[in-house]
Amino acid sequence: MMTSRQRVHATIDMTGPDRVPRDLWLLPAARLHYGDEAIDAFCHRWPLDITQCAAGRPSAQRPRGNPYEAGESIDDWGCVFENIIPGVHGEVKQPLLDDWSAMGGIQPPEELLEVDVDVVNAFCRASNQFVFASGWGRLFERMQFLRGSENLLMDIAEQSTEFFELLDLVDAFFLRQYQQWARTEVDALVLMDDWGGQQSLLIAPAVWRAIFKPRYAAYAAIAHESGKKFFMHSDGHISEIFEDLVEIGVDAINSQLFCMDIEEIGRRFAGRLCFWGEIDRQYILPEGSADEVRAAVKRVVDHLYRPEGGTIAQFSFEGDTRIENAQTAFEAWAELTAKKPEA
Repeated sequence: MMTSRQRVHATIDMTGPDRVPRDLWLLPAARLHYGDEAIDAFCHRWPLDITQCAAGRPSAQRPRGNPYEAGESIDDWGCVFENIIPGVHGEVKQPLLDDWSAMGGIQPPEELLEVDVDVVNAFCRASNQFVFASGWGRLFERMQFLRGSENLLMDIAEQSTEFFELLDLVDAFFLRQYQQWARTEVDALVLMDDWGGQQSLLIAPAVWRAIFKPRYAAYAAIAHESGKKFFMHSDGHISEIFEDLVEIGVDAINSQLFCMDIEEIGRRFAGRLCFWGEIDRQYILPEGSADEVRAAVKRVVDHLYRPEGGTIAQFSFEGDTRIENAQTAFEAWAELTAKKPEA
């Protein structure tokens, strides 16, 4: 039997894992809704193959409050979030950089670059799981938090000098953060930027390619040059840039497959990208029947799965997710991808 680390590597490299790896994004809202006992029992029933490094990451100096509690909280960069729903993350209502005159006051959290390599390596060596770096890049989203979403989309259209100054500042921080984590023994570096709306990319693909693609390519290169995998998450309809993600070296993509044409994605990209989940969290997991959950998993398996690899059984377990549907999803993944015994 493979270790979890071996299983995930075999899945990405398309060399034949012993089973499909499992991953789960468990939101605090799920524990608030179901309680620790039920959630712990679920996690015990379905052990995960992927974990995030929980050691060696320095503490940021600016955070205040709990971003998953109602009220205000402050994050690593000093951005103030307002939250009205316990268990989920809030939003920035008053961005620090609402006016370009405040640009001089934007200071990245340099303390987060002081990764304790020895402690991280000890964590990785003690684990059989596939370990993510805990410093995830989020270039587009961080710029939104600092500037405000509407402002930033206008900035991308106008492409002022100030916009590129902010882009360079945030990009430089994440480049250095990736370089620090690349010195450790984690298995993968991770990027998270939500680029999709419900039906299309948030900006023109040509603009994305001109501004953001080269920077993402540099992040992926850092991972690969240090012998690591590069994972990416992006919500929404992003199929227009899948070819670009393959080109720059993204090894595994977590995306909202059910916003897109899964059949077409399978025809073009199965075997070229590892699909790191997911199952629809807008309707299927919170409201769907058991049969609909099984059908959703089967759709992904039929079009994206290969016995040699290429898929990770992953979904987001949120406050409105029916625990029975979460159970059914993992059951369906196991049943539909079970390897037949050799004759």
